[in-house]
Amino acid sequence: MKRRSAALVLAALLLTLTGAAQSAQATGYRYWSFWDRTADGWTYATQGPSTARPSDGDVEGFRFAVSADSQDATRPRGAVSFAAICAKTPPRDGMKRVALVIDFGTAADAPDGEAPPSPRTACARVASGATTAEALAAVARPLRYDANALLCAIAGYPRSGCGEQVATDGTSTRKPASADAKAGADGNGGGEDGGPSVGLYAGAAAVAVLGAAAVWQARRRRND
Repeated sequence: MKRRSAALVLAALLLTLTGAAQSAQATGYRYWSFWDRTADGWTYATQGPSTARPSDGDVEGFRFAVSADSQDATRPRGAVSFAAICAKTPPRDGMKRVALVIDFGTAADAPDGEAPPSPRTACARVASGATTAEALAAVARPLRYDANALLCAIAGYPRSGCGEQVATDGTSTRKPASADAKAGADGNGGGEDGGPSVGLYAGAAAVAVLGAAAVWQARRRRND
């Protein structure tokens, strides 16, 4: 009976510590996410704007927000019709038109001391082989990138910062590892190197210590 009670206590403790570790990891990243518009709506892009090569008539979007990962990312708002966005931009031989939806996000997602501009749309007419990044540069300069080619700012917003990790209340904590940033800041809530957090290691250590204590007590009872 005592062994069963000890096992139940250890199981409850493990669940508690795991929950605490997950809560400690409840963080996101403040960054520009990149989206493709399809017939079904917005789809999180599978490649970066510097490699994506849209076709004439495509609609693509950018949204600045705090997101935990691609599943949690907030979609762009505003008009999404190519006909409406590019109505005043006629076609031209050897060129293509790309409709862009640029959503600067909300005040809750803005860095300290900054206010997001209103969402906007633009029709970029660029060379037929141009990338989305080139289309964006044609209509929304200045752009800012970091050393890992992560898009940090569109039309100068935000003035500073780039894919920094933030707590759920919007306060900055630390910048993600470069590999996570280049992947679109799809962070895993881990430590500085993207690994498990210190809290998780501490919880596992505590469970191991208590488990060892339970085994020692059981052996002691058998020997008594």
